[in-house]
Amino acid sequence: MTIPAPLIDRLAGAKSVAVLTGAGVSAESGVPTFRDAQTGMWANFSPEELATPSAFRRNPKLVWEWYSWRRKLVAGAQPNPAHIALSELELLFPVFHLITQNVDGLHQRAGSRTVVELHGNITRSKCFDEGTKFLTWKETGEVPPRCPNCGGMLRPDVVWFEEALPDAEMNSAVQAASTCDVFLSIGTSTLVYPAASLPFTALRNRAMVVEINPQPTPFTPQAHHVLPAAAGVALPELVGAVRRARKAS
Repeated sequence: MTIPAPLIDRLAGAKSVAVLTGAGVSAESGVPTFRDAQTGMWANFSPEELATPSAFRRNPKLVWEWYSWRRKLVAGAQPNPAHIALSELELLFPVFHLITQNVDGLHQRAGSRTVVELHGNITRSKCFDEGTKFLTWKETGEVPPRCPNCGGMLRPDVVWFEEALPDAEMNSAVQAASTCDVFLSIGTSTLVYPAASLPFTALRNRAMVVEINPQPTPFTPQAHHVLPAAAGVALPELVGAVRRARKAS
């Protein structure tokens, strides 16, 4: 694919870069979206029955088992060329922030270090009562497992419907979008707010904003540059182009 020379030049000279990734990036690793995962026995349930605090209070076993099934899907997935390219891109800039709407942890598994998880991480759990987070927990056969601190129920450490995004992560994302030289919006529909506001924040603060997505989105007309391709195709080429530009300068 052809990458515009002004984009390469601006990115090669950037000091601060922010990236927002969405479900399209994970889809290239075979990770289904929330809706796509509602197949088989799960097709009969609405999101309100599987991914809200009230659903968990009503039927914690059902919600835990839904997320256990999804956790197994994520565990079987591998980082794709887009994840790897983003981990390489991070090493090229003094300031780099990777903001993701994905909950699968694939960015970290690919080597990315500065990851802001807006919607949490499905591989972690947290206490429903206290909010304490756990990477591992004791399996006793009880569903859901119990918090080792207080004995309360553990829940997935993800943002459910009816819940606000975590303040610290959202504030970090807004700060990154407000101060970057270049902002990349990758594999996201820019339909889910408040994350969808971040490219517009970068635009208002005079960053060059680039969209990488096979399909147009509501943000497409506003972007300075649009690469209409899969992230796993566009990002490795973009990283290579930046490296060549820097060597030539």
